[in-house]
Amino acid sequence: MFTNDRILEIAMRQSAAELNCGWRDFTLPDNVIAVSAENAAARKYLTLPFACQLVSYGSNVVASVQEEYRELVEAYLKKYPAEHCFETPNMHVLNDGLQEKGLRICFMAEYFLPDMRVFRPLECPLELRLMEQADFQELYTETWSNALCRDRKQLDVLGVGAYAEGRLVGLAGCSADCESMWQIGIDVLPEYRRQGIASALTSRLAFEIMERGKVPFYCAAWSNIKSVRNALRSGFRPAWAELTAKDREFVNRMNR
Repeated sequence: MFTNDRILEIAMRQSAAELNCGWRDFTLPDNVIAVSAENAAARKYLTLPFACQLVSYGSNVVASVQEEYRELVEAYLKKYPAEHCFETPNMHVLNDGLQEKGLRICFMAEYFLPDMRVFRPLECPLELRLMEQADFQELYTETWSNALCRDRKQLDVLGVGAYAEGRLVGLAGCSADCESMWQIGIDVLPEYRRQGIASALTSRLAFEIMERGKVPFYCAAWSNIKSVRNALRSGFRPAWAELTAKDREFVNRMNR
Protein backbone atom coordinates (compact mmCIF):
# COMPACT_ATOMS: atom_id res chain seq x y z
CA MET A 1 0.00 0.00 0.00
CA PHE A 2 1.33 3.39 -0.99
CA THR A 3 1.49 6.25 1.50
CA ASN A 4 2.83 9.76 0.89
CA ASP A 5 5.94 8.99 2.92
CA ARG A 6 6.61 5.80 1.00
CA ILE A 7 6.08 7.48 -2.37
CA LEU A 8 8.42 10.33 -1.46
CA GLU A 9 11.11 7.94 -0.27
CA ILE A 10 10.91 5.97 -3.53
CA ALA A 11 11.32 9.18 -5.51
CA MET A 12 14.26 10.32 -3.37
CA ARG A 13 15.94 6.94 -3.73
CA GLN A 14 15.59 7.22 -7.50
CA SER A 15 17.06 10.71 -7.50
CA ALA A 16 19.88 9.51 -5.25
CA ALA A 17 20.78 6.77 -7.73
CA GLU A 18 20.93 9.38 -10.49
CA LEU A 19 22.90 11.98 -8.52
CA ASN A 20 25.28 9.51 -6.86
CA CYS A 21 24.31 10.52 -3.33
CA GLY A 22 22.32 9.17 -0.39
CA TRP A 23 18.54 9.52 -0.49
CA ARG A 24 18.46 11.23 2.90
CA ASP A 25 20.77 13.92 1.50
CA PHE A 26 17.63 15.57 0.07
CA THR A 27 16.26 16.07 3.58
CA LEU A 28 19.31 17.79 5.06
CA PRO A 29 19.31 21.49 5.97
CA ASP A 30 22.58 22.10 4.11
CA ASN A 31 23.37 21.73 0.43
CA VAL A 32 25.20 18.63 -0.82
CA ILE A 33 27.71 18.27 -3.66
CA ALA A 34 28.20 14.83 -5.24
CA VAL A 35 30.47 13.74 -8.07
CA SER A 36 28.34 12.41 -10.91
CA ALA A 37 28.75 8.83 -12.08
CA GLU A 38 27.03 6.43 -14.44
CA ASN A 39 24.25 4.30 -12.95
CA ALA A 40 22.19 1.72 -14.82
CA ALA A 41 19.25 2.39 -12.47
CA ALA A 42 18.84 5.99 -13.71
CA ARG A 43 15.82 7.06 -15.73
CA LYS A 44 16.33 5.80 -19.28
CA TYR A 45 16.26 9.24 -20.91
CA LEU A 46 19.02 10.70 -18.74
CA THR A 47 22.61 10.92 -19.92
CA LEU A 48 25.15 10.23 -17.17
CA PRO A 49 27.48 11.36 -15.83
CA PHE A 50 25.95 14.82 -15.46
CA ALA A 51 28.06 17.89 -16.09
CA CYS A 52 25.90 19.83 -13.64
CA GLN A 53 22.55 18.76 -12.25
CA LEU A 54 20.72 20.52 -9.40
CA VAL A 55 17.82 18.86 -7.59
CA SER A 56 15.73 20.14 -4.69
CA TYR A 57 12.96 18.45 -2.74
CA GLY A 58 12.50 21.68 -0.77
CA SER A 59 14.95 21.35 2.10
CA ASN A 60 18.19 22.02 0.26
CA VAL A 61 19.91 21.60 -3.12
CA VAL A 62 21.81 18.47 -4.06
CA ALA A 63 24.19 19.08 -6.95
CA SER A 64 25.68 16.27 -8.99
CA VAL A 65 28.64 17.55 -11.00
CA GLN A 66 31.80 16.56 -12.75
CA GLU A 67 34.81 17.46 -10.66
CA GLU A 68 35.91 20.32 -12.91
CA TYR A 69 32.68 22.22 -12.15
CA ARG A 70 32.57 21.53 -8.43
CA GLU A 71 34.15 24.77 -7.23
CA LEU A 72 31.88 26.91 -9.42
CA VAL A 73 28.69 25.14 -8.33
CA GLU A 74 29.68 25.03 -4.67
CA ALA A 75 30.26 28.79 -4.64
CA TYR A 76 26.89 29.35 -6.30
CA LEU A 77 25.01 27.21 -3.78
CA LYS A 78 26.69 28.99 -0.87
CA LYS A 79 25.72 32.40 -2.22
CA TYR A 80 21.94 32.00 -2.65
CA PRO A 81 19.05 30.34 -0.79
CA ALA A 82 18.03 26.96 -2.20
CA GLU A 83 14.77 28.19 -3.71
CA HIS A 84 16.53 31.04 -5.54
CA CYS A 85 19.10 28.76 -7.16
CA PHE A 86 16.45 27.67 -9.67
CA GLU A 87 15.27 31.08 -10.80
CA THR A 88 16.40 34.34 -12.29
CA PRO A 89 18.11 36.66 -11.59
CA ASN A 90 20.38 34.44 -9.46
CA MET A 91 20.46 31.68 -12.05
CA HIS A 92 22.26 34.01 -14.47
CA VAL A 93 25.27 33.88 -12.16
CA LEU A 94 25.52 30.12 -12.54
CA ASN A 95 24.88 30.27 -16.28
CA ASP A 96 27.58 32.92 -16.79
CA GLY A 97 30.10 30.76 -14.95
CA LEU A 98 29.11 27.65 -16.86
CA GLN A 99 29.35 29.42 -20.21
CA GLU A 100 33.01 30.15 -19.55
CA LYS A 101 33.47 26.37 -19.38
CA GLY A 102 31.43 25.59 -22.49
CA LEU A 103 28.13 24.76 -20.75
CA ARG A 104 24.74 26.43 -20.55
CA ILE A 105 21.64 25.84 -18.46
CA CYS A 106 19.35 23.75 -20.63
CA PHE A 107 16.46 22.10 -18.80
CA MET A 108 14.34 23.30 -15.88
CA ALA A 109 11.32 21.36 -14.67
CA GLU A 110 9.05 20.65 -11.74
CA TYR A 111 8.01 17.10 -10.86
CA PHE A 112 4.79 15.97 -9.21
CA LEU A 113 3.81 12.92 -7.14
CA PRO A 114 0.32 11.73 -6.16
CA ASP A 115 -0.96 12.99 -2.83
CA MET A 116 -2.70 9.98 -1.31
CA ARG A 117 -4.74 12.21 0.99
CA VAL A 118 -6.71 13.54 -1.98
CA PHE A 119 -5.93 11.21 -4.88
CA ARG A 120 -8.77 9.27 -6.50
CA PRO A 121 -9.65 8.28 -10.07
CA LEU A 122 -11.88 10.98 -11.52
CA GLU A 123 -15.03 10.48 -13.55
CA CYS A 124 -14.93 11.15 -17.29
CA PRO A 125 -17.82 12.19 -19.56
CA LEU A 126 -16.44 9.90 -22.29
CA GLU A 127 -15.73 6.20 -22.63
CA LEU A 128 -12.32 5.22 -21.22
CA ARG A 129 -10.28 2.27 -22.44
CA LEU A 130 -7.16 0.76 -20.93
CA MET A 131 -4.41 0.45 -23.55
CA GLU A 132 -1.14 -1.48 -23.79
CA GLN A 133 1.89 -1.42 -26.08
CA ALA A 134 0.18 -3.21 -28.95
CA ASP A 135 -2.48 -0.48 -29.04
CA PHE A 136 0.06 2.33 -29.53
CA GLN A 137 1.64 1.28 -32.83
CA GLU A 138 -0.38 3.64 -35.05
CA LEU A 139 -0.35 6.51 -32.55
CA TYR A 140 3.23 7.75 -32.80
CA THR A 141 2.24 11.05 -34.37
CA GLU A 142 2.52 14.70 -33.34
CA THR A 143 -1.04 14.56 -32.01
CA TRP A 144 -0.05 12.14 -29.23
CA SER A 145 3.57 13.21 -28.77
CA ASN A 146 3.19 14.12 -25.08
CA ALA A 147 1.52 10.83 -24.18
CA LEU A 148 3.89 8.65 -26.24
CA CYS A 149 7.56 8.93 -27.24
CA ARG A 150 8.56 7.81 -30.73
CA ASP A 151 12.24 7.57 -29.74
CA ARG A 152 11.58 5.25 -26.79
CA LYS A 153 8.62 3.17 -27.92
CA GLN A 154 9.77 0.19 -25.88
CA LEU A 155 9.19 2.16 -22.67
CA ASP A 156 5.56 3.07 -23.43
CA VAL A 157 3.91 0.32 -21.44
CA LEU A 158 0.43 1.47 -20.47
CA GLY A 159 -2.19 4.06 -21.37
CA VAL A 160 -5.79 5.15 -20.99
CA GLY A 161 -7.70 6.52 -23.99
CA ALA A 162 -10.86 8.63 -24.08
CA TYR A 163 -13.23 7.90 -26.95
CA ALA A 164 -16.09 9.93 -28.45
CA GLU A 165 -18.27 7.86 -30.78
CA GLY A 166 -15.42 5.41 -31.25
CA ARG A 167 -12.80 8.08 -32.02
CA LEU A 168 -9.75 8.56 -29.81
CA VAL A 169 -9.86 12.15 -28.52
CA GLY A 170 -7.61 11.97 -25.46
CA LEU A 171 -4.70 9.81 -24.40
CA ALA A 172 -2.67 9.46 -21.22
CA GLY A 173 0.38 7.27 -21.64
CA CYS A 174 3.11 6.22 -19.27
CA SER A 175 6.75 5.48 -19.85
CA ALA A 176 8.58 2.90 -17.72
CA ASP A 177 11.48 5.27 -17.22
CA CYS A 178 12.98 3.31 -14.32
CA GLU A 179 12.26 0.24 -12.25
CA SER A 180 10.11 1.85 -9.56
CA MET A 181 8.58 4.93 -11.26
CA TRP A 182 6.56 5.43 -14.46
CA GLN A 183 6.08 8.88 -15.98
CA ILE A 184 2.70 10.10 -17.25
CA GLY A 185 2.17 12.24 -20.36
CA ILE A 186 -1.18 13.54 -21.63
CA ASP A 187 -2.73 14.79 -24.88
CA VAL A 188 -6.32 15.84 -25.59
CA LEU A 189 -7.60 17.08 -28.93
CA PRO A 190 -8.21 20.88 -28.83
CA GLU A 191 -11.98 20.66 -29.28
CA TYR A 192 -12.28 18.33 -26.25
CA ARG A 193 -10.23 20.33 -23.78
CA ARG A 194 -11.53 22.06 -20.63
CA GLN A 195 -14.07 19.26 -20.08
CA GLY A 196 -12.24 17.35 -17.35
CA ILE A 197 -10.96 14.73 -19.78
CA ALA A 198 -7.24 15.32 -19.15
CA SER A 199 -7.55 15.01 -15.38
CA ALA A 200 -9.80 11.95 -15.68
CA LEU A 201 -7.25 10.25 -17.96
CA THR A 202 -4.28 11.25 -15.80
CA SER A 203 -5.85 10.11 -12.54
CA ARG A 204 -7.12 6.85 -14.02
CA LEU A 205 -3.71 6.02 -15.46
CA ALA A 206 -2.03 6.92 -12.16
CA PHE A 207 -4.38 4.49 -10.41
CA GLU A 208 -3.53 1.73 -12.90
CA ILE A 209 0.19 2.37 -12.42
CA MET A 210 -0.09 2.08 -8.64
CA GLU A 211 -2.14 -1.11 -9.06
CA ARG A 212 0.98 -2.52 -10.75
CA GLY A 213 3.19 -1.57 -7.82
CA LYS A 214 4.86 1.43 -9.48
CA VAL A 215 4.90 5.11 -8.51
CA PRO A 216 3.39 7.46 -11.12
CA PHE A 217 5.09 10.80 -11.61
CA TYR A 218 4.32 13.84 -13.73
CA CYS A 219 6.60 16.56 -15.09
CA ALA A 220 5.81 20.10 -16.21
CA ALA A 221 7.66 23.30 -16.93
CA TRP A 222 6.88 26.12 -14.50
CA SER A 223 5.38 28.16 -17.33
CA ASN A 224 3.11 25.37 -18.62
CA ILE A 225 0.19 26.50 -16.52
CA LYS A 226 -2.38 24.20 -18.14
CA SER A 227 -0.19 21.17 -17.46
CA VAL A 228 0.42 22.19 -13.84
CA ARG A 229 -3.31 22.70 -13.34
CA ASN A 230 -3.96 19.25 -14.75
CA ALA A 231 -1.46 17.74 -12.32
CA LEU A 232 -3.17 19.43 -9.38
CA ARG A 233 -6.69 18.47 -10.50
CA SER A 234 -5.51 14.89 -10.94
CA GLY A 235 -4.38 14.64 -7.31
CA PHE A 236 -0.67 15.32 -7.83
CA ARG A 237 1.37 17.80 -5.81
CA PRO A 238 4.81 19.40 -6.38
CA ALA A 239 7.61 17.13 -5.11
CA TRP A 240 10.95 18.17 -6.56
CA ALA A 241 12.63 20.50 -9.06
CA GLU A 242 15.53 19.87 -11.42
CA LEU A 243 17.95 22.10 -13.31
CA THR A 244 20.26 20.60 -15.93
CA ALA A 245 23.28 22.09 -17.70
CA LYS A 246 24.41 20.77 -21.08
CA ASP A 247 27.26 21.62 -23.39
CA ARG A 248 26.78 24.69 -25.56
CA GLU A 249 26.41 22.75 -28.82
CA PHE A 250 23.63 20.58 -27.36
CA VAL A 251 21.70 23.71 -26.39
CA ASN A 252 22.29 25.26 -29.80
CA ARG A 253 20.95 22.16 -31.55
CA MET A 254 17.78 22.30 -29.48
CA ASN A 255 17.26 25.95 -30.45
CA ARG A 256 17.56 25.37 -34.20
